[in-house]
Amino acid sequence: MQSIDLNADMGESFGAWQMGRDAELMDLVSSINVACGFHAGDATVLRQTVETAIGKGVKIGAHPSFPDLQGFGRREMKLSPAEIFDIVLFQVATVKGICEAFGARLNHVKPHGALYNQAAKDREIARAIAEAVKKIDGNLVLYGLSGSFLIAEAESAGLRTASEVFADRTYQTDGSLTPRTRPDALITDADAAIRQVIGMITNSTVRSVEGVPVPICAETVCIHGDSPHAVEFATKIRNALIAIGIAVR
Repeated sequence: MQSIDLNADMGESFGAWQMGRDAELMDLVSSINVACGFHAGDATVLRQTVETAIGKGVKIGAHPSFPDLQGFGRREMKLSPAEIFDIVLFQVATVKGICEAFGARLNHVKPHGALYNQAAKDREIARAIAEAVKKIDGNLVLYGLSGSFLIAEAESAGLRTASEVFADRTYQTDGSLTPRTRPDALITDADAAIRQVIGMITNSTVRSVEGVPVPICAETVCIHGDSPHAVEFATKIRNALIAIGIAVR
């Protein structure tokens, strides 16, 4: 039976400020990416998220970011490869340590926001991330945008990879995500998202905003946990996949 991983970003609450319905979303996805405190999350939120994920049996990943709490990690930054290596090493080591403290294993790493997008197009940034991940644990899976430098550099480093596609984001003809600054960056209609996801999984293509079919590899599908309708969105996508014989795992 064909299967696909559904992943979501979680643990992005901070102090008294709450974001997302993480526990409900964990019932619908198969892996989660936990904020490491640089763009969101704090020590208590991180520990609680890991414990909840263990209880629900979902795969746990670290979600490192640029140090950008105010900008939610979505602002571009110019850090050297050595600095990127250090911030990724620090954040992934933190989540890995918390997982192990509670008897769990860290499964993967998925960079967040601007770090993810810059690594997709910049080989040096991608290499710094891959080297940091391998330094911590060569068995970790690195999630990255399908067709990106992040996937290529992870493979060069000998890491396992998961090529990621997005249910709720539109694509450019070069395979990159449409910048969030544009009004057509997000897909808010669940039926349109379902059509896009099924097309990416079954046909290995996605139609860009310019209307061009773009080749794509779908090994894991991201659903953003910070969306106000993330749970409803994930429920519809999961049910649609199961209805056509694609398991979520």
